[in-house]
Amino acid sequence: MPYDRTIRVSRDFATTVADVREALAAEGFGIESEIDMAATLKQRLGEDMEDYLILGACNPSIARQTLRVDRSIGVMLPCNVVVRRDGDATVVQALDPHVMLAVTGRPELEAAATEATLRLDAALSSLTCA
Repeated sequence: MPYDRTIRVSRDFATTVADVREALAAEGFGIESEIDMAATLKQRLGEDMEDYLILGACNPSIARQTLRVDRSIGVMLPCNVVVRRDGDATVVQALDPHVMLAVTGRPELEAAATEATLRLDAALSSLTCA
C-alpha cells in the first residue's frame, strides 16, 4: 500500500515552503510542529543533507472526528507534510490519511480519512497550478 501522496514542483525550497503553508491553511490545516531535519542533523551529527522540512499539519475538526473513534489515534496525528529538495525540484509529500485505516483496522475512520485525503489532495493540487 502506498503511504504517501507526492508532487514535484520546479520552485525553490523557500518559496515552496511558503506556498505549502498557504495551501494547507486554505484547506483548514494549521501547522502545529516543524522539524528542520537538515539543521537537526547538522547540529547533532555534523552531517549535511538537502533542505528537508517536516510540517506537522492539523485540521482540528478532522482530528476531533478521529479521536472520537479511537483515542490512541493521536500517535498518528498530526498529518506530516514533508518539503524537501531533490535535485532541481522541490518535493512535497503528505502521509496518505487512509494509512490510519490500514493500521488500525477501524472502518469507522473512513469518513475522516476521506475528508483529510480530499483536503490534502486539494492543497497539493493547488501547488502544481501556482
